[in-house]
Amino acid sequence: MHYAAPPYMHDVLPHEPARDPWLHAARWRAVERIFRRVCCDYGYREIRTPVMEQTELFTRSIGQGTDIVGKEMFTFEDRGGRGMTLRPEGTAPVVRAYLEHHLAAEAPIAKLYYIATIYRYEHGQRGRYREHQQTGVEMLGSADPAADAEVIGLALEFYRRLGITDAELRVNTVGCPACRPAYRERLLEYARPRLEAMSADNRARFETNPLRMLDSKDDRDRAALADAPRLIDCVCDECRDHFAAVRRHLEAIGTRYTVDPHLVRGFDYYTKTAFELISPALGAQNSIGGGGRYDGLVEELGGPPTPGIGFGIGTERCLIVLEELGVTLPLDDEAPRVWVATLGAAAHDRGVMLLEALRRAGIAADMDYQGRSLKAQMRHAGKAGARFALIVGDEEMASGVGTLRDMREGAQEPVPLGELAAAVRQRLGG
Repeated sequence: MHYAAPPYMHDVLPHEPARDPWLHAARWRAVERIFRRVCCDYGYREIRTPVMEQTELFTRSIGQGTDIVGKEMFTFEDRGGRGMTLRPEGTAPVVRAYLEHHLAAEAPIAKLYYIATIYRYEHGQRGRYREHQQTGVEMLGSADPAADAEVIGLALEFYRRLGITDAELRVNTVGCPACRPAYRERLLEYARPRLEAMSADNRARFETNPLRMLDSKDDRDRAALADAPRLIDCVCDECRDHFAAVRRHLEAIGTRYTVDPHLVRGFDYYTKTAFELISPALGAQNSIGGGGRYDGLVEELGGPPTPGIGFGIGTERCLIVLEELGVTLPLDDEAPRVWVATLGAAAHDRGVMLLEALRRAGIAADMDYQGRSLKAQMRHAGKAGARFALIVGDEEMASGVGTLRDMREGAQEPVPLGELAAAVRQRLGG
């Protein structure tokens, strides 16, 4: 029988595949390593949440009228009759954990980051997958516009360290519960006579969640709503002042941005600041991350009024952009430092012992387990990228001295088998 990965999900491999080189595990680790380092530099600590949550967590937070809840969630009933959903986004689970474990008691401001798999039943295409990985941060407890600028700055610094220099920042204010109802009525009034020119999806959004109409990527919808009232012109004084302060902080730290009045993001919980990061290298699906402020989400999920802001960045899209830009990531070295090559049964047994001694000394080492010739073993050592090869045969067994070959230089020298780890460490520079 033939089995394959589920549609629009993928395997990340230990070697670089010819078709999609970005599906190389070493590249993923490099992205994750850089992200962790940036988060640490900004004072964020890691949090990990379950891959599934109660379905209501997402329907309450994301919103019933959103595409994610309406079309894209992987939802099922478990054996206990509970509605469960594979995590379709990262913020709501972090907020749930924040409340459940009383993280506010540790510090007035919680600065958290995560690396998590996300699941959405989408029409898959390059850069848009039903299972993808997301890196994200959440700052809970601060309403300061400077916090918005910090979160945005962290995302851009992550891109900079990756080597993505073409990232563009788009920002907007989406108002708050106090000022959005009036804007909603203005938008409905504007859109009503233009509904026939819009897509079926936008006609449905008109009834259930009008602001989502602005998020449509359909050319018909964009044309029909080109002159729609702008949220930024309809927000209350508090939201307007907050957005002005965010822009002032961004400019103070030298961050370039574009105000996009149609940017609303895909979740109902956003308030005030919303932002998106795009890369021209991705073509039509050019979003590589985004986020915003969600000052009402903690309260919506049963906690006290607590402001928050965060973002999510797709790992796959970052890797694809890096490939398009020709950026080489600093990959970790998985090659063995020593390859133990043996000749004869007795030497093989001794080689097993030497291999274990090297590993216990913290030196990566490997050997042949197929009984191949010495020539074949040395060829495999070179293919594996080993720095040294230790040759052990009858003569070496008798003398207690092996032959250590430098696989780069081709030179070789005798090394006492009892002092092997120290000799290798010395040649590796400690």
